Amino acid sequence: MKKWIVRFATLYVFNLAVLLVIDLLVAGVSVGWGVLWAAVILTAAVLWVKPLIARWFTGMAARSASQRTKAGEWLVRAGIVFLVELLVWILVVMLSGVQVRHLVLGYLLPPLFLLIAWSIYAAIDDRLEARAGDLYDRASVGIGGRRTDAATPVAPPPAAPRAGREELQDGLTAEQRRMLDELG
Repeated sequence: MKKWIVRFATLYVFNLAVLLVIDLLVAGVSVGWGVLWAAVILTAAVLWVKPLIARWFTGMAARSASQRTKAGEWLVRAGIVFLVELLVWILVVMLSGVQVRHLVLGYLLPPLFLLIAWSIYAAIDDRLEARAGDLYDRASVGIGGRRTDAATPVAPPPAAPRAGREELQDGLTAEQRRMLDELG
């Protein structure tokens, strides 16, 4: 569960930034305050819808792969990637407050931005998710008082009652007392 929460959160923040960049750089797209909801839709689409669409298109293209040259195969794969990005963008536009005023700029340029952004995200996602996981663990410890991962430190077993009483009397542990006895 923690893994999905961390992945969703890091991808959400990244997609939020990408949508704001698209809003600034693409003249035919207006995101506005709908960016918060659009980032949720975009994140959900990237995590769950995009892999299904990509698998479906790749399966259809694999049937005729033997008939294509190496360059033709590269073009088909690039076309599939762009088509998947385009379908995800159309889904975001339909389900959020994103407004597209320019057909060519509004529907063809943002998928290219998404493609570049997700390539960058793929290169840095392990580090982002590790950092976010650490923050999640710190927040869990602060709120609930316990760690959520398997690396929870094990508390040392309680010392024997006699050793504890001796330690209270002179402030030394049994090992420190033994070392002092060896010295003197």
